[in-house]
Amino acid sequence: MTAAETHEPELDQLYADFAAENLNPLWTQLGDLMPMVPTSKAVPSVWKWSTLYPLAQRAGDLVPVGRGGERRAIALANPGLGGVPYVTPTLWAAIQYLGPRETAPEHRHSQNAFRFVVEGEGVWTVVNGDPVAMRRGDFLLTPGWAFHGHHNETDHPMAWIDGLDIPFVNYTDTGFFEFGADGVTDTSTPDVSRSERLWAHPGLRPLVGVDARTSSPIACYRWEHTDAALREQLALEGEGYLATSEPGHAAVRYTNPTTGGDVMPTIRAEFHRLRPGAATRTRRDVGSVVFQVFEGEGRFRLGDQAHDVAKGDMIVVPSWVPWDLETDGGIDLFAFSDAPIVERLHFHRTHISEGA
Repeated sequence: MTAAETHEPELDQLYADFAAENLNPLWTQLGDLMPMVPTSKAVPSVWKWSTLYPLAQRAGDLVPVGRGGERRAIALANPGLGGVPYVTPTLWAAIQYLGPRETAPEHRHSQNAFRFVVEGEGVWTVVNGDPVAMRRGDFLLTPGWAFHGHHNETDHPMAWIDGLDIPFVNYTDTGFFEFGADGVTDTSTPDVSRSERLWAHPGLRPLVGVDARTSSPIACYRWEHTDAALREQLALEGEGYLATSEPGHAAVRYTNPTTGGDVMPTIRAEFHRLRPGAATRTRRDVGSVVFQVFEGEGRFRLGDQAHDVAKGDMIVVPSWVPWDLETDGGIDLFAFSDAPIVERLHFHRTHISEGA
C-alpha cells in the first residue's frame, strides 16, 4: 500500500471538512484560476444582420416598447456563457428596434451606453434633455446616469445597435436604475444637438467646463467626420505618407475632448476601413472586442474558423483569441471593446504577427 493510499480516507475527510466550512483548496483548481494564457468562456461568434433584423421586426409587431429598462432590445448571448445575455464577460450588445411614431420612455442607469446606427434615420435620442438626431453611421453616447429616451418621428421603423458595460457593472455590484419621464423631456427635432454645437469643433474646446469629464460631453460623433478622416488617411497613404495603422487599413478612435482618452471609462470605440484587397495581420489582445460591418464584405478568421461577413453582421472576439480580416472589395467596420478597463488595471497585452 502506497503512502497516498494510506492517507486516502484522511484526505477525503479533509476535503469534506473544507466543503463544510466553505473552503476550497487552491491546489485542486490552479489550472482554472491561473491559466497559462487567458481562456475566456466566451467563444468567437458571428451574428448575421440578415437574421437579426427580421427577428427585430417580428418583435416590433408583437412586443410593446415598454415602460422601463427592457426597451425593445434583443441582446446577443454568447454561446459560451451559459445563456446569460452577454456578448462577452464584460460587454453587452443588442439590436434595438423602434416602430413608427413610437416613443421609448426615459430612464437612467449606472451602466454606460452607446448607440451605433448601421442604417436609417428619423429617431431622436434625448440625453439629459438634449435631443440628438440618429442617422446612418453616427456614434451616439449615453454616459452612465444620464436620463435618456428615444422617439421616432417617421412612419418607418428604425433599428440600431446598443453597447453597454452591463456584465462588468453587474459583476462588481455597482448598478443603479431609475425611471424618468413617461415620454421624453424634449420632443423637438433639431439637426444638431446642443452638445455638438458646443463641443464638436475639431481641435477646439470651449472655455466653459474646462475640467476633465469622465465621459465625453459630445452626444454624437457624426458619420461625415468619421468618413472624411478615414478617406484622408487612405489618400495620404496613396501619396506615400505614413497615415494608416497598416497597409490599406485606416482607423480612428473616438475620443473625449476633455481628456484625449476614451469616450467612456469602460468602453473604447473605433472605426476601421480596409481598402479593396487589404488584409490585417493576425493579432490577439487581452480583453474583448465586438465589430459590426458598416459597409462592404470580408472574411474574418477567428481562431481556426473563417467567416464571411457583410453589412450589419456582428462579430465578437473574446480575450486572447487570434483574429484577422481580409477583403476583396473593401470593408468598413465599427468596433467597441473593454480596453479602458483592461488598460486601467494594467492587464493589457497584445501580440501581432510579423507576416501579412
